[in-house]
Amino acid sequence: MLPLLLVLAFLVMPVLEIYVIIQVGGVIGAWPTVGLLVAESLLGGWIVRREGRRAWRALEEALRRGVMPDRELADAALVMAGGVLLLTPGFVTDVFGFAFVLPFTRPLVRRVLARFASRRMRAAEQRAASGTAFPPRFAAGFDPFGQGRGAGRVETPPGPVVRGEVIDEDDSPSRT
Repeated sequence: MLPLLLVLAFLVMPVLEIYVIIQVGGVIGAWPTVGLLVAESLLGGWIVRREGRRAWRALEEALRRGVMPDRELADAALVMAGGVLLLTPGFVTDVFGFAFVLPFTRPLVRRVLARFASRRMRAAEQRAASGTAFPPRFAAGFDPFGQGRGAGRVETPPGPVVRGEVIDEDDSPSRT
């Protein structure tokens, strides 16, 4: 499901961005639209730089105190992702970028993403408990090397296995 969603996002997002840019350009004009996109990128870069430093200092402080920096790592990742979105030209990505970067919207985004991740983890745990965690190609009997069963396949014999080293007497120096 998630790969399909990502493919759709990469296909739909550029079309949506171009549509919104054309609509904004039709209302305020071409040059003001370009100026607004440049201004958003500059403002976004400044905010990312400031919030990135703040997130880095918080991460260092958490590590210095010896606590698990889960919130700090999430904030740093959101600031980085928001920076990428803000530097991507377009109004839709800028809305998401500002939501990821601004200090008063980032906690909300962090909670939403944490809830989404915990739901995905619970679903994965349920699949693992039911025995359907892996696709059929990884089920029992699947041989990644394609040798199949037969005479050419080396299998571990039943019973105890004694590990050791084989020394070939023919290759040893002759003793006379």
